[in-house]
Amino acid sequence: MDNQYNYYNPENSQNTYHNYGQPEHAGREKRDRKKMPKAVAVICLAVLFGVVSSATFLTSNILGSKILGLENTSSAKGEAKTATPVTDSLSKSTSVVTSDVSSIVESVMPSVVSITNLSVQQVQNFFGGIQQYEMQSAGTGIIISQTDEELLIVTNNHVIQSSETLTVTFSDESSAEAHVKGSNPEHDVAVIAVRKDEIPAETMKNIAVATLGDSTQLKVGEPAIAIGNALGYGQSVTTGVISALDRVTAAKNQSTGETVGQGIGMIQTDAAINQGNSGGALLNIKGEVIGINSEKLSGSTVEGMGYAIPISDVSDIIDSLMNQKTKYKVAEGSQGYLGITCFDVENAQRYHMPTGVYVYETVEDGPADRAGITKGNIITAVNGSGVDGKDALQKELTYYAVGETVTLTIQVPENNGEYTEKSVDVTLGELESTR
Repeated sequence: MDNQYNYYNPENSQNTYHNYGQPEHAGREKRDRKKMPKAVAVICLAVLFGVVSSATFLTSNILGSKILGLENTSSAKGEAKTATPVTDSLSKSTSVVTSDVSSIVESVMPSVVSITNLSVQQVQNFFGGIQQYEMQSAGTGIIISQTDEELLIVTNNHVIQSSETLTVTFSDESSAEAHVKGSNPEHDVAVIAVRKDEIPAETMKNIAVATLGDSTQLKVGEPAIAIGNALGYGQSVTTGVISALDRVTAAKNQSTGETVGQGIGMIQTDAAINQGNSGGALLNIKGEVIGINSEKLSGSTVEGMGYAIPISDVSDIIDSLMNQKTKYKVAEGSQGYLGITCFDVENAQRYHMPTGVYVYETVEDGPADRAGITKGNIITAVNGSGVDGKDALQKELTYYAVGETVTLTIQVPENNGEYTEKSVDVTLGELESTR
């Protein structure tokens, strides 16, 4: 009887198997043959498990993607994933918010000019006498049209106010003298002209005419770009958004104290508007002019509140000023006069009176008297250019010689306190001192 047993001896601390009845090497060969099928089986089972698991995972992934609609979430190789999807409102919009406005600025800059105003100011000295000082101020303008002879530039009235000479500097730093075509102090708008034959030929090649936009279509929050001659250092660019629309501001005309831009709701923007930016361009993201930069609020409690005149609100005024005859100053001894005693209308809005020049008295048989102007009439314009005070009236008369006929717009008081507007032609006379 063969006693061939493999058993485990618990008393053996090495936990070894003992073979009895056969040589030791014979038992080892037999044991190895028995172990081989088990190892193969384990490996096969492992491979089978891996294949089944992989197939199950792939199937569930495909089904999940189909059910949840996730099949397009992966990006192509080499492309960065979009952190935030573009919303429908932005994809439908023609303007996309971007921090890079260089291409817009590059195309618009040739249509924006710097304006230097050299004026003479009268100041009372310590002893009560009057002294005259030359004052220089800076502003900005926008080239909006051209004729065969002239470039036409729109700006603020307060930029060109009281000017003795106006100098326009183009984007290539060349300069030329400008002359006033017309102004509207009430809405703070003016148009000036530069003769083309006084502009270098190379400069003319690079000059551009600005494209005017529609300010009635503006929306709060859309991008805004301001270009202007900030602090007189030359053109610079600031960006922001449209902060508010139809803002009524408290800006005052420096000479009369009247509110600037009466009857116009201003565009408010947080794009920086500084001194010298006045008359410059406020642009939309398309590079269209949507406003004329006019003013800013400043103070320790104010931050980022600039204002612009909506271009659509003053387009008719601009067209009218553009069509006026360009004004050239007449030699002092040849300038005509009206023959009136007058003063500024103070606090016109408070007393419901028109802003202009109050006629206190007319010289008997003088030009105004012969034209039918009487005491109490208020002069508001000369040949279509508004006058908001005596200084503005005197400035307008420097463009007309003795014997020329001008059309005055006057407000005539009625018995009920209302005023009726009339146009009166006046042939200017000669000052007695020049006879």
